[in-house]
Amino acid sequence: MKAYKYEVFTSLIEAQIRSRILVKGQKLPSIRDIKNKYSLSTSSVQNGFEYLMIHGLVESRPRSGYFVAYAPENNSIQRKTHLIPVVRDPGFARNVMFTSAISKNSESGSFNTAAPGDLLVPQKLILRTMQEVIREKGAALLRYYPSDGLPELKKQIAVDSGLNPDQIIITDGALQAMTIALSTVTIPGDIVAVESPCVFSVLEVLAGLGLKIMEVPVHYENGFDTEFLKKICDEHNIRAVVVTPNFHNPTGIVMSDEAKKELTAIAFTYNIPVIENDIYGDLYFSGKRPATISCFDDSGLVMTVSSFSKTLAPGIRLGWLYAGRFYSQAERSRFVLGRSVSPVYQELMLKLLQKGRYERHLRPFRNQLKRQAIEVLAALYRYFPEDSYFHSPLGGYSIWGRLPEEVDAEAFFEYCGKNGIWFAPGSTFSLTDTYRQHFRIIFADRITTESFILLEKAGKKSKELLSR
Repeated sequence: MKAYKYEVFTSLIEAQIRSRILVKGQKLPSIRDIKNKYSLSTSSVQNGFEYLMIHGLVESRPRSGYFVAYAPENNSIQRKTHLIPVVRDPGFARNVMFTSAISKNSESGSFNTAAPGDLLVPQKLILRTMQEVIREKGAALLRYYPSDGLPELKKQIAVDSGLNPDQIIITDGALQAMTIALSTVTIPGDIVAVESPCVFSVLEVLAGLGLKIMEVPVHYENGFDTEFLKKICDEHNIRAVVVTPNFHNPTGIVMSDEAKKELTAIAFTYNIPVIENDIYGDLYFSGKRPATISCFDDSGLVMTVSSFSKTLAPGIRLGWLYAGRFYSQAERSRFVLGRSVSPVYQELMLKLLQKGRYERHLRPFRNQLKRQAIEVLAALYRYFPEDSYFHSPLGGYSIWGRLPEEVDAEAFFEYCGKNGIWFAPGSTFSLTDTYRQHFRIIFADRITTESFILLEKAGKKSKELLSR
């Protein structure tokens, strides 16, 4: 991993916090003091403090400076999710009610819509490039394109991802790619291992295909629990694994390279296809892009799903599937779902990728998301009860929160719904009641003064419920 200049002081501060030399609420040295002490530039010191904030160790107080925000005696980050290995049939009546209510009322006060908001979408870039495409291609855009996608676009995706372009299929978004992948390697009644918590849309696809599921816990420290997976593979006929290794939704956790390699080894041992959802991989806050699981796979058992909807604009329904050894079956499944993906969107993405415009968009977009993650985390810790826990993401746009056990979570979510504060309740991410105290906060739209007012109201209510 690349070393950063700021590590000369951030590593010391982090060690002092974790060893309780620095305590929660204690003021830290100023930017000027650290700059002079370690001979660093102002920007390096600011980047260092951002690193500490994004890891939940430090908070910024306007016109006051930086303060310790983390107390080691809070063992939330060490707690593991314990799940009973039970086969379940997905059922969604209650979850559909929650998600429908949230989606209908998500334009104002929403911390739930997992897509870039209007103010973060590069509208001028997209519309200008689309006009260029229409001028250049003309009536050709009105014809069918190849059912597996524009060859030039597949080659460009392969250049950026290091995958074989002949095993890539262009799809109408990531959800269609996920559906194709699952229908290719399973039949109704098969058991699929999914991460827990798991984003509702994936659970819905599994239910629609008539599949059974087993939930595999995702831990704060290491992500997807590969030991748990091995155990259930020994005891059950697992036909596929679905996992989001990079900036997992809803927790924001990144699976380590060691865990990714372990997962490929398990897949090879048990001959089980792995379907990785990599739609957030480009949204890293610092360092470099995390590797996909397919990068470590030599067997062709790993299938990768991705999309441009989460990184560019939700209305651009363009995704792709790297099908590995299952390409032929997946191509047939794709054809059944429609002759071809929108030619305009395919040509648009090709031009954005070839000209480097997509990458130039991502840089400021990532920085904006990073700033908003820091701001929202600071507000959550400021307004919610002290024993609450909010996991600091390293990318993507999800924060996974947990209320103290003493708080009546049902009353909390009822209050939030009535007051237009739209969080996604933890119960929508599992078929168990494991996450009844949890909720997901999305920071993909521009954070405003109104956003902080709503967070303050929600935090105040949670404190009231705690005091009861």
